[in-house]
Amino acid sequence: MRRLGSTRLGLLLVLSWATAAGAGSITVKGSDTMVGLCQRWAQAFRAQHPGVRLQITGGGSGTGLAALVEGATDVAMVSRPVAPSELEALRRRTGVAPVVVEVALDGVTFFVHPSNPLRALTPAQLGAAFGGRVARWSELGGPEARIILYTREATSGTFEFVRDHLLDGDDFSPMAQPLPGTGAVVSAVSRERHGVGFGGAAFTKGVVPLRIRLGDDEVSPTPETIRSGRYPFSRALTFVLAGPARGETKLFLDWVLSGQGQAHVGAAGFFPLR
Repeated sequence: MRRLGSTRLGLLLVLSWATAAGAGSITVKGSDTMVGLCQRWAQAFRAQHPGVRLQITGGGSGTGLAALVEGATDVAMVSRPVAPSELEALRRRTGVAPVVVEVALDGVTFFVHPSNPLRALTPAQLGAAFGGRVARWSELGGPEARIILYTREATSGTFEFVRDHLLDGDDFSPMAQPLPGTGAVVSAVSRERHGVGFGGAAFTKGVVPLRIRLGDDEVSPTPETIRSGRYPFSRALTFVLAGPARGETKLFLDWVLSGQGQAHVGAAGFFPLR
């Protein structure tokens, strides 16, 4: 723990983030991928705890973490690994160690228009397309047409996850079109015959998810492949707090991790922790 100017100052800082939302209320902000899931949780939790108000808003994982640093939210929803610099910024603000809690599992899914005959691609093929090294579907065994790329915006945890795990940190193709939210990416691909995009496993209505070809195997995001890590784009969905959960926030977090809370994960299109 970083030493503060005085014990009293440290106590005041801890109290400030612990009660940022006020008594009986919890603010949760961040990953657009997680908004639908958290809204399900909030609705079911409020039915059992009507005195607690939850406010759920998106904006991207980076936006949620920035709000947490500023003291503008109690919980950040994050769908990518949290950078050490982000954890250190939180530690400097509060004087205590931040807390990162896995609340569900997901597999980032790549999807195409239903008319596209391709049903599986290797990570190298996907990386070549999204990195701009391959421009036409015929180069990947598909139709003779230009590949239309759709991505998430740069503040999105899904954007950062795919950039780091598919492109090894390199930039997306300048031809890729960033869109605000996975729902917008799915909508665009569902209308564009030659489009390809990515998002959480919950967002595949109107599009066809691609299997990932690994050697002789073709792997889909399933509970088994996600939990084992066999699906190469498995990820944890997390809550990040500026310090140990207290009061209503702890009550909500404990409920999310309970059997009752985890029962809602599958209904939202994700994968429970166990």
